[in-house]
Amino acid sequence: MRVGVHITKFDNPAGSAGVAAELAAVARNAEAAGVGWISVMDHYFQMEHNGGAADDMLEGYTTLGFLAAQTSTVELSLLVTGVTYRNPGLLAKIVTTLDVLSNGRGTLGIGAAWYDREHHGLGVAFPPLKERFERLEETLQICLQMFDQSNDGPYEGKHYQLAETINHPPAVRSPRPRILIGGGGEKKTLRLVAQYADACNLFPTSVEEVSHKLDVIKAHCDTVGRDYAEIEATLTTRADDLDTFVAQMQEYAKIGIKTVIVAPPTGTPARWIEEFVAPAVRRVADL
Repeated sequence: MRVGVHITKFDNPAGSAGVAAELAAVARNAEAAGVGWISVMDHYFQMEHNGGAADDMLEGYTTLGFLAAQTSTVELSLLVTGVTYRNPGLLAKIVTTLDVLSNGRGTLGIGAAWYDREHHGLGVAFPPLKERFERLEETLQICLQMFDQSNDGPYEGKHYQLAETINHPPAVRSPRPRILIGGGGEKKTLRLVAQYADACNLFPTSVEEVSHKLDVIKAHCDTVGRDYAEIEATLTTRADDLDTFVAQMQEYAKIGIKTVIVAPPTGTPARWIEEFVAPAVRRVADL
């Protein structure tokens, strides 16, 4: 089982001047620990249950660009990009640029978006849920078309129309950047995973519930003619006791979870990675 780190807090004790140094230390410590993935959230405002809108929050892709320069092995992604935050053509260009500048380590993590306050706060359209899912599927189609160097023609969708899907230089990763879809909605989200994604991301509600979600993805794969083995099952969680964490991951590994992504509890995660994540990586490596 692979371990990843998901950074959700940036409230550094030194204020803004301390954030870059802390993230650089996160990068060093994560790679030294054998971490395979680093992600950050894609939000304009900090989430209410994580401190609130007045707390510090960095722009996601700018942060990944910084982390790309500080690392050489970890996969880099947002967990996850809200489909409403960026024009799909621009999003494909951003992810491709991340992949090029990280030498093939950029991943498109994406979902339907949900945090209405930040949309209204910064004047970004927040359409109804049904439309957001329609836009999500069109965005996936656009990104796949732009990642494919054999097709730079138009895209005509219900919500998006692109005259030219030119995207140069191409990604380093072959055949394209990976796509991860976050969420557990069985009718829409998990169908999109089966049809378009290389990975899913779920929450550890229970081993039984996660196993059920994976079965739903398998059923959708059968419907669309996809090999389920092509999809990496990932989980995002929080943990503070190592023995409990390892015992839980043993059970999730049995049902096919390949990567567990752990969120640090504070805005100073570099030391936490040394103390908690490094031994966790060693103990779950053979699960």
